[in-house]
Amino acid sequence: MRAAVLSEFGSPDVLRIDEIEDPQAGPGEIRVQVKCAGVQPFDAAIRTGWAPPFLSLRPPVIPGNEFAGVVDQIGERVTGVEVGAEVLGFSTLHAYAEYIVVPADQIVPKPKGMPWDVAGGFSGNGQGAHLALQAMGIGQGDTVLIHAAAGALGAFAVQLARLWGAAKVIGTAGTANHDYLRSLGAIPVVYGDGLVERVRAVAPEGVDAALDGAGSEALHASVRLVKDRTRIRTMVAMDEAKELGVPLLEPGRSANRLASLVELYANGGLGVHLRAVYPLADAAAAHRDIERRHGRGKIVLSVEAAQ
Repeated sequence: MRAAVLSEFGSPDVLRIDEIEDPQAGPGEIRVQVKCAGVQPFDAAIRTGWAPPFLSLRPPVIPGNEFAGVVDQIGERVTGVEVGAEVLGFSTLHAYAEYIVVPADQIVPKPKGMPWDVAGGFSGNGQGAHLALQAMGIGQGDTVLIHAAAGALGAFAVQLARLWGAAKVIGTAGTANHDYLRSLGAIPVVYGDGLVERVRAVAPEGVDAALDGAGSEALHASVRLVKDRTRIRTMVAMDEAKELGVPLLEPGRSANRLASLVELYANGGLGVHLRAVYPLADAAAAHRDIERRHGRGKIVLSVEAAQ
């Protein structure tokens, strides 16, 4: 199969297309012929050689932690899944490839009305936003601040906060994305110097919770705005979070969580804006795009085009 492979760590240019042996589904696993795979900042960090504590990286490495495609092989002791099923799912690595093998409990059925590119980029940011807002205890009447709200994770978080009853959702973004945030139900605020004062101006009642998808400055602003630090989470500034006494987000992705989000999408409760769809051969360009930051929506790789 063809895959975007890291034989070393570094800039986006170290992502190269290579031919490698097809993976095979073992007991409890299924293999998916990938049609689309999402691109996330997590993948870009992996590319530089960073890894979370539970993961040891040794090249060659195939990045990619969310995907959509067609089940084409089923391992022993797997029930309830058939060859030919259209699915979306999650992993930690290996999604930037024509085939991926994952445990059978890491996929859910793809709704017929969900496009492949949306499905391929749905699981990671959707579950990340859901996990964070759940950990922050978002509910009826809350005033919630979402940093980098126009990005893929931020947009999920804005929509979920509204669905869960938040009275006011404030989203930081560049002015070009303010109309987009308003369409999601958020009050847009420009990031940068003076952010704390601008947020206080639109939320004189105070901010109950904040999700940082932007970095250190946004996290420090959140600490100034939110009295209870247990209601703050960051997706990027982990070292600062420890110093500031902000809890780290615990893992918790699951098929049940993903299925609930897919159901919301199918019923019209969640929307996904696609920023760009790149062919697998342009994975390096997709990484350059996501590292520019401040973009609107989701970046996806079309893997099927490589076949």
